Amino acid sequence: MAQETKEQRVHHVFEKIYDRYDFMNSVISFRRHRAWRRSVMKKMQVRPGDKALDVCCGTGDWSFSLAKAVGPKGHVTGLDFSKNMLSVAEKKNKENPHEQLSFLWGNAMELPFEDNSFDFVTIGFGLRNVPDYLQVLKEMNRVVKPGGKVVCLETSQPTMVGFKQMYYFYFKRIMPVLGKLLAKSYDEYSWLQESAKDFPGKKELRALFQQAGLTNVKIKTYTGGVAAMHMGEKPAVRS
Repeated sequence: MAQETKEQRVHHVFEKIYDRYDFMNSVISFRRHRAWRRSVMKKMQVRPGDKALDVCCGTGDWSFSLAKAVGPKGHVTGLDFSKNMLSVAEKKNKENPHEQLSFLWGNAMELPFEDNSFDFVTIGFGLRNVPDYLQVLKEMNRVVKPGGKVVCLETSQPTMVGFKQMYYFYFKRIMPVLGKLLAKSYDEYSWLQESAKDFPGKKELRALFQQAGLTNVKIKTYTGGVAAMHMGEKPAVRS
């Protein structure tokens, strides 16, 4: 039997845990993920009428925050390759309609949009799950407008002594057990801790942003370094 690729494994994980994902996300992050996202949104300075793309949008939490910020004259597209995760996002949008928000099935490695289409392109807790980090960042840079921003909020590698060891113990030993007890998905939550552990640290990710062609890359860490924002700009076209 052929070994699963990373893309196949990730697809299986999210197709299985979609109905408990929001709940487990709150448990895993001690409900801090919402505060982290609010902080990032303040730094982004999204304006009414802006156009945004939320890559690996999952169940749509960041997409909804963006939709509120751009208002009825703007537009937000949430894209994900898990149809089950998108079904949750679409259900939320039916229950609390945002006409300026739409969801689309697609692959972050090959975004189905023209160059220079969006003012903001975001990815929240999704970059660690793609097969090629740099390729996705290049695609995000391609579709953002000159002067626009590419923003990533993701788990990171804590550097504080003591806290770092506690964090890795929690991710490796506790989180999969919580996944089994609360979401009946031990193997799937084991995968999430593996992908977080192997993800680049802050400086390495900044270098990838720069390799993708982004400039003025800003970093903000959260909760002892367990999560970090990276925000880069696409250089403006010189006249």
